[in-house]
Amino acid sequence: MAAESSTKLSSLGSILSTATAGASGPNPTIEPYTTDLNGVDQLGNRRYRNALFWFLGILGICVLLIRILEISRAWIRHKVAMGKPEARQVFWRDNQSAWWPWIKRNITYAPLGNKRHNREMRLSSAVSVGTLPSRFHMVLLTVYFISNFAYCAALNYKVENRWAVAAQLRGRSGVLALSNMVPLVIFAGRNNPLIPMLKISFDTYNLLHRWIGRMVVLESIIHMLAWLITQVASDGWSSVGRKISTDPFILWGTIGTASMIIILLSSPSPIRHAFYETFLNVHIILAFASILAVCVHCKLGHLYELLPYAIGVFVIWFCDRIFRVVRMVYYNYSPRGNTYATVEALPGDACRVTLHLPTRVNVAPGSHAYLRFLAIKPWESHPFSIAWTNHTSIDDILPTTEKALDCPIPKSSRTSVSFLISAHTGMTRSLYTRALAAPSRRLRTPAAFEGPYAGHHSLASYGHCVLIAGSSGITHQISHVHQLLSEYPLGTIATRRITLIWIVRDLEHLEWVRPWMDEMLRMPMRRELLVIKLFVTRPRSAAEVTSPSQTVQMFPGRPNIRVLLLNEVVDQVGAMCVTVCGPGGLADNVREVVREVQGCGVIDFVEEAFTW
Repeated sequence: MAAESSTKLSSLGSILSTATAGASGPNPTIEPYTTDLNGVDQLGNRRYRNALFWFLGILGICVLLIRILEISRAWIRHKVAMGKPEARQVFWRDNQSAWWPWIKRNITYAPLGNKRHNREMRLSSAVSVGTLPSRFHMVLLTVYFISNFAYCAALNYKVENRWAVAAQLRGRSGVLALSNMVPLVIFAGRNNPLIPMLKISFDTYNLLHRWIGRMVVLESIIHMLAWLITQVASDGWSSVGRKISTDPFILWGTIGTASMIIILLSSPSPIRHAFYETFLNVHIILAFASILAVCVHCKLGHLYELLPYAIGVFVIWFCDRIFRVVRMVYYNYSPRGNTYATVEALPGDACRVTLHLPTRVNVAPGSHAYLRFLAIKPWESHPFSIAWTNHTSIDDILPTTEKALDCPIPKSSRTSVSFLISAHTGMTRSLYTRALAAPSRRLRTPAAFEGPYAGHHSLASYGHCVLIAGSSGITHQISHVHQLLSEYPLGTIATRRITLIWIVRDLEHLEWVRPWMDEMLRMPMRRELLVIKLFVTRPRSAAEVTSPSQTVQMFPGRPNIRVLLLNEVVDQVGAMCVTVCGPGGLADNVREVVREVQGCGVIDFVEEAFTW
């Protein structure tokens, strides 16, 4: 009886000490689990960290193998069909199996629901809440999120002290948050090596970056809460502030978590698009702060197994920034001069911008670059599609002095790169306003070019190309058309039919691309290959919309995308590629029809969307 009474009194004393912790100092039963690696399941952390990396690695290998098969098939098709007439491309027109069209229709090209994918969801005309991921992306993200939650929940719940479970959760969530930061910073980089390797657009990586970032923040919050709950239970709320202010290890962990939470709160689409420039600058500063805080947190906590991962994250992030600077300096600054831009204000609140680079830059069709105008918000850089490039040989430049006649002239060239920039708000509006006020509406200003990026989709292996553009999306498509027209007389492409469909609001918007369009229309053998269909949705009168020829047709009103594409499918030549660049609603309409006709032949779909 005495022993039983003693046991009960001991249990009661333990409960009372837990309840009054904070009034009499840290609870010795709980306090050890608030610091260091006490109670942390290191073996389990390694296991699930490796599981996460294996998942990402296997996924990357699968995508790489699929891309290798696609690229190999396109390469063989290009070599076999190159220069061949329509009748010799029948084999490449027909599907050789039923399963691949089914996969494209129901998985790779499929929206999340029936149709909507890149058309923005809006709370009002001024407030956008973003777009929906595709069906394939949603499957990947769902598996990724479920696996991360499963890794966090796979704890040893049979331990005698329940606070040890909180310590396990603290360790597991922290390790997973740091592990997820590796793909997070890789996917955010403009110089991401996976982009050219896997031929996946930056837009897709940016989508994955945003969702992985949300997981990192969520796991960081769980990591912080697991410590916070244990600390409060051990020594009361008053000890939290004291611990943060006196313990550098806890302080830097708090700084990292707070930085991530602010990034998360500032990243929803309405805030991001309403204050994009502010968001971008704050995002960079807080990203640096959070990565630095994680490195210091691991160093102070003697987490030497995790420290290499934290340092690796910082190195990846920092190297991407350095590569951007090196690329920009190399292309823009030379003994022959520096880059400057010629900006022309055009009707319809748009600018035609040409950057004159002092060196040669090879630009693939469909590429984009980041532009920085040194006299207009020089701290900002924005991405724009490259519409046109010209190379000027140095040999063609006449010497201007007698001394120059005796100097050897290097066999090199300079490149002019042209863009079309619509004036919205911020930098683009300031650029347009300055050009509008300049003499002859032409402005010359110092600028910097960073790129080119992307340009991984070659259309040279397709016998039939349909390029659809909405408004300023023409810049992406015109570069492809120019390249195909240039190579057609040489017999180096398989393409035998090009249909360019451009949708604009006003007739005056045709002025945007007039010099480039005029040059293309003068190219040899153009009439054998190219048909242009222009749709003016809001003409002043239908009479002003007239077709100048059979190969350049103009129509008033909106196009019926389904009818246009079905007509192209009826006359399909070899393998067909349908590409679209424009508003999200247009892209969704094109995607819907392309999915519908997958059983009619080899019809690939390429969408260029800037949902940044």
